[in-house]
Order: sequence, then structure tokens, then C-alpha cells
Amino acid sequence: MSVDAWQLLFWFSFAALAYTFLGYPLLIGALAKAAGMPVKKSSPANPPAVSVVLVAFNEEERIVPRVANLLAANYPADKLEVLVVTDGSTDGTVAKLRALADPRVRVLAREQRSGKSACLNAAIPQACGEIVVLCDARQRFAPHTIPELVANFSDPDLGAVSGSLEIDPAATGVGGGVDLYWRLEKFIRASEGRFSSTIGATGAVYALRRELFQPIPDDTLLDDVVIPLQIAVNHGKRITFDPTAPAYDPQTTDPAKEKRRKMRTLAGNFQMLAHHPGWLLPWRTGLWWQLLSHKYSRIVAPVFMVTMFASNAALAGAPLYREIFCAHVAFYALALLGLALPMLKWKPFSIPAGFVFLNLMTVGGLVNWLRGAYRQGKW
Repeated sequence: MSVDAWQLLFWFSFAALAYTFLGYPLLIGALAKAAGMPVKKSSPANPPAVSVVLVAFNEEERIVPRVANLLAANYPADKLEVLVVTDGSTDGTVAKLRALADPRVRVLAREQRSGKSACLNAAIPQACGEIVVLCDARQRFAPHTIPELVANFSDPDLGAVSGSLEIDPAATGVGGGVDLYWRLEKFIRASEGRFSSTIGATGAVYALRRELFQPIPDDTLLDDVVIPLQIAVNHGKRITFDPTAPAYDPQTTDPAKEKRRKMRTLAGNFQMLAHHPGWLLPWRTGLWWQLLSHKYSRIVAPVFMVTMFASNAALAGAPLYREIFCAHVAFYALALLGLALPMLKWKPFSIPAGFVFLNLMTVGGLVNWLRGAYRQGKW
């Protein structure tokens, strides 16, 4: 390749990475500030009926405290039900639920394990509430979480709302880098929600209008992105993010625990692109550029990391590119040290390590998706 071609490849790769991880967050933040359209949120005089749908697999230790946590919401008791779907559980989950004998708790016990998306397809149409709140077994809600979610639906243009997942500080340096990513992610979601619509929701805490729900393929990996986007694209409703509706996660962002979850999530982005390519058509939805910028640019970031490094190495004979290459090598050296020594929590190690870790998970997610590791939609 000629020098000009290497330079073009270098600066194009740099621009792509800069836009993905810095430019888009700044742009959507500026748009939210300059042209934001706040949701018309207010507590309804006559609260709507709410169904909390919880999918559980072998959760006998956590299921009773979790249901108690949901029923303790600061919401009219006669307007609240909890519908638990057990996904082929082989432990005492079902028995413990039935022993509760609470009329507000319903159990949908499925004998065969089929995955979370299949369970949601079975449960949401059976929900009695006008508003459906979706959650997981591990987290806990604050008493005001459900009322805050519901208050958003006073705006008739709203179709779904995501709450905020609160995670304790990570125990390792790499996890600290991932924590930084999660704070950036929440900033992006909040900005998108103020500007137009958030791209997806947080699976641990979000709500939707039951009448707008459409079944998703049973093998869907990102139900918390696909379900809200179907509402936005097919019904023209807004999706927003509400930081006043928290779910508290007892687990810290530890790379060993995060690896499996993150690879599955990133595999879900590849799956979503394959299943819903039409969502990138500008004439179908105005959210196409947000979806491209927020989700899909990240899954090609590892390619641009490689092309940027390779082109930088090829140009290292020139003074400017030699200095950049030294910085390049230093960045990856710090990342490798941070990955090899996870107890190093100093930001010059943790931030590069977290960045490289997440992009390695993108590659792992692609490999797992291509080999069909998640074909059955298991979670």
C-alpha cells in the first residue's frame, strides 16, 4: 500500500473510534440539551393496574425475598400483581412460590426450559395490568421504583421506559474500567431519552404498555432492546430513561462474572442486526442513526482498533506517526498490565484494560453467535 493509503486508513479508523466512544456521546448530549423534549411525567390520580413479570430459573434461594420486595412497592395493593414465569426450574422455586398463597402472586410454571424471550412471549399476554414492569430475580427495587416508572406513562406518546441499574463499585481494576463504560452508557441512554428515544432498555428494570407488546423470536438474546425498539419502530412511541427508578444489583462489575454476560449481550447485537436490518433504513425509522451510532458502531470497533494499529505501525517511520505509535504501544501495554494484574485500580491501568476487555468480549460474542452458542435463546 502507498503512504497515502496507509494514512487514509489510519485517520479513517481513528475517526470511527473517536466518533463511537466520544463523538456520539457528546453529540447526543448536546442534542438533548439544545432540543430535548422532556416526557410529561406526573403521578396519575387513578393509578393504572400494573403487572410485574419476572422470569426465573432455579432461584429457590432468592425468589421469595424478591417477590416480597416487589409487593412492598409504594403502589396501591389492589392495582399490583406479580406474575412469575419459571423456566423449567428443577429446584424448589415453584414450590416456594406456591407456598406463598398470596392472591397477588401468579405462577406460570413451564416444564421445559425455553429461554427468557419465550417465557416473556408466554407471560406478557396473560398479564392483567395495563402497564407491565419487567425485571430479574437478582436485583432489588426501591419502594418508589414502580411508581416512578408508571408516572412516565402519563405522557400518551410514551411506549416504554427504562429504569436505572445501580451497581456497586468494582472490586478489580478491569472492573473499574467497565464501571466507567456503564456510567457512559447511562449518560447516553438519558440523553437519547430526552432527545427522542432511548435505544433499548435495562432488562433488570423497565416498563411498557401491554397493548403495544409484540412477540419476539424465542431465541432473541436482547429482549430488552428488541421489545422497546419494536414499540418505537412499529407504533411510533417514545422510549425513555428514568434515573429516578432504580434497581440495585448486589454483584459488583467483576470481569470473571461480567465476561459471560457481556459476550452474550454483544452476540445479541450481531443477532439483532441480522434479524432486523430494516431498522437501519432512514425511511422506516428516524432512530436508524442512533441505533447505528449506539449499538452497531461498537461491534465493528475491534476492526478499527486493528486497522488503526497496523496502519500506524506502517507509518511509524515518519516523526508524527512515530510519536503516535509510541503512545499506541504504551496504551496497549497498560491495558495488558491491567488485565494481567486485575487488582491494579489506578485509572491509567483500569481504563485501558476495561476498554480492551470490552472489545475482546465483542470478538468473543461474534464467535459465539456464529457457532450457534445461543441458538436456543437460553440465558
